[in-house]
Amino acid sequence: MQRHAWLLVFTSVYSGISIGQDLEPRYYQNLPLGLNFLAIGYARSDGGVLFDPSVGLENADLVVDGPFIGYARSLAIAGRSGKFDLGIANVCLDGSAVFEGSQVSRKVCGWSDVRLRLAINFLGAPALSMRDFANYQQNLVVGASLQVTAPVGDYDPDKLVNIGTNRWAVKTEIGASKALKHWLLEMKFSSTFYQDNDNFFSGRRRDQDPIYALQAHVVRRFASGKWLAADYTRYRGGETTTDGLPDTNLQSNARLGVTLSVPLNSRHSLKLSGSSGVLTRTGSDFDSVALTWQYAWVR
Repeated sequence: MQRHAWLLVFTSVYSGISIGQDLEPRYYQNLPLGLNFLAIGYARSDGGVLFDPSVGLENADLVVDGPFIGYARSLAIAGRSGKFDLGIANVCLDGSAVFEGSQVSRKVCGWSDVRLRLAINFLGAPALSMRDFANYQQNLVVGASLQVTAPVGDYDPDKLVNIGTNRWAVKTEIGASKALKHWLLEMKFSSTFYQDNDNFFSGRRRDQDPIYALQAHVVRRFASGKWLAADYTRYRGGETTTDGLPDTNLQSNARLGVTLSVPLNSRHSLKLSGSSGVLTRTGSDFDSVALTWQYAWVR
């Protein structure tokens, strides 16, 4: 595959530590068949940062940081381009907050829950071989994905703040990407549904309403293969009930971010991303930064 064609396919494989609503520009785009991605990186988040943002903490001062790893592979689904990806992190959480009037603290390291996702582009992105992809020009791409979060992360039911969540979650999403010369305009809508946690904080049972989210990205592409994105997400929902009693923890939040991807050569790239909460009702009032090295190969 020619070098300039390789540079076109570097994209978001794994966004780092999975907290709140991730900002992922360039997720719905065409990729040549048989392309593999390995992503290894480090992420750090400071503030009211939680793997389960519905936990009602006040004056939270928490730090979550550590390495993550992800893998993705492009494939064909019913003649259209698709992608499978997965990711997991090994992180440390340290800090304190106020919960129901009492000061609580936690310092723990461990594995996060694992994310698995399958995506298909059903408009504007046919499944193409490496040779044919070199002549592909994007116009409008529309796709959808299904993501499952499996509760394999470290979880202690006697602790309020954990790395794992002790429940399954399913996220459905539809997205569109429109190419305008050097620019990409992108928008995504998603719904995330949660299994009940039957062992929440000393044996309580907790259920959570779905969270509905909108994401928008404006991406500037450069001839060298670099791209720069301005990212925005707005989401709402996620109220919980604990042992049959409703909690006052509706999430109605917004975040802004920026993402820069720089190819080092035809197979290696670096991605730097950062985001910050700009509107927070419950959870997600934190700043986050991640650096990712990505390697691509064909098999």
